[in-house]
Amino acid sequence: MVRKPSQHPTDAELAILQVLWTRGGCTVRDVHDVLEPTAGVGYTTVLKFLQIMTEKGLVRRDESRRAHVYEASLSREQTQRGLVGDLLSRAFEGSAARLAMQALDSGRASPQEIAEIRQLLDSIEEDGS
Repeated sequence: MVRKPSQHPTDAELAILQVLWTRGGCTVRDVHDVLEPTAGVGYTTVLKFLQIMTEKGLVRRDESRRAHVYEASLSREQTQRGLVGDLLSRAFEGSAARLAMQALDSGRASPQEIAEIRQLLDSIEEDGS
């Protein structure tokens, strides 16, 4: 059974989750090897973060092998949904429209992303009619 995380991930935890979402199950060494060149983080730091993330329910640890393998407890989409939901309620008073407008105003969306947004809006409109 997947335990729902009790807290949202920090920026450092999100970096580790990005590795796990991209690569699947990883050992501490695997995660370290991906993060070290860009983040300069040490092996023991990655180990400590993964231990904390296990306690928080953000990752699961498979202890059946010599080197423990870690996996994200929730999918990327589930985690993003939780983070956006929190931001929506705290900063935008529950207004999805204001959140979307601010997001689109803050960054440049590619033509493909705009087409995907239009498609999503069309499907929401069809479902609501």
